[in-house]
Amino acid sequence: MDYSIDNNGYYGEFGGAYIPEILHGTVERLKEAYFAIKDDASFKAEYYDLLKNYVGRPSPLYFAKRLSAEYGTNVYLKREDLNHTGAHKINNALGQILLAKRMGKTRIIAETGAGQHGVATATACALMGLECIVFMGKTDVERQFLNVQKMRMLGATVEPVTSGNMTLKDATNEAIRYWCSNPDSFYIIGSTVGPHPYPDMVGFFQSVISEEIKWQLQEQIDRDYPDYLMACVGGGSNAMGTYHHYLNDERVKIISAEAGGLGIETGETAATISIGTVGIIHGTKTLLMQDEDGQITEPYSISAGLDYPGIGPAHAFLARAGRTKVLAINDDEALEAAFELTRLEGIIPAIESAHALALLKKERNTFKSDDIVVITVSGRGDKDMDTYVKYFKSPLTPKGK
Repeated sequence: MDYSIDNNGYYGEFGGAYIPEILHGTVERLKEAYFAIKDDASFKAEYYDLLKNYVGRPSPLYFAKRLSAEYGTNVYLKREDLNHTGAHKINNALGQILLAKRMGKTRIIAETGAGQHGVATATACALMGLECIVFMGKTDVERQFLNVQKMRMLGATVEPVTSGNMTLKDATNEAIRYWCSNPDSFYIIGSTVGPHPYPDMVGFFQSVISEEIKWQLQEQIDRDYPDYLMACVGGGSNAMGTYHHYLNDERVKIISAEAGGLGIETGETAATISIGTVGIIHGTKTLLMQDEDGQITEPYSISAGLDYPGIGPAHAFLARAGRTKVLAINDDEALEAAFELTRLEGIIPAIESAHALALLKKERNTFKSDDIVVITVSGRGDKDMDTYVKYFKSPLTPKGK
């Protein structure tokens, strides 16, 4: 099966560009500029130079010995948490900022949930000397206060959003509203969501992750593919970057972790693929959480970065086509996985990444002793320390602590 995007911006039935007329010309010019740089040698040279000398890529592919022993298989961690700014988001922010400069844009807008995309965008804008406005739900401003301070220190204007439940969905709504009023701004979307060409473009800039996994596996185990690839999905950018070069390799089983919240049966969840239905959100046709009247229902997750009622159209298609297996990971399962990684490997992951790590326990009975399992640790846990500290003395605390 062909898992790539078609000429109209669709993955199967999902995708497209459902946008106000005022943005049509803006998005068309973006599409032209993006397709022009995809094979532009000078653009790629500048981009890869920044990835190497500014971001610190390649990020390590680390063989986690103690975690491997715990699960009776071979677990490798793709360490996106070691990038400059602490997550995978910088890969995309730098790619889009270079594109914005080529298009002559001077004002950059962005939305953020966990704050990692906001920090990455503010960082890229500081590097390039561009104005930066970041929209962030008031709920997330409070639970990700450290990242808000970083954005402000980097020179960005952070606009708290007070509509809805004041999280990522609402920040995206507000960013799009602002974009409609200021169509000459360049909107850096942080995930594989939004109107075409954003899902494809973000996936393209994040595909450096799977590009590196291929040669790093070849170098370490003398073959360039794993048996299992795992990542967390909210909008889906780190996952798409992880899967990109393996989508047509049927030897590789792909498993995504979405945010179960308090459980998909409770209504307090962000497990879009598990319970969502087809609809349109933020300019794209995809799976989303909505009521019988088509009104978007409020998501919930302990993780600000996965607290979104939709999913990137490519991930909706991959799940519906059976290419990916998607499991809902509840808050307590993610926290337990985070404490386990910290205890066994001395790595404190972002809560988003902990959802992917929790897949190990869910799937442990399917692993063989010689299997190669690659999990992307999409970000580091500095931003989540207040949440971790809150739960550290709960029953989830590792025994003996």
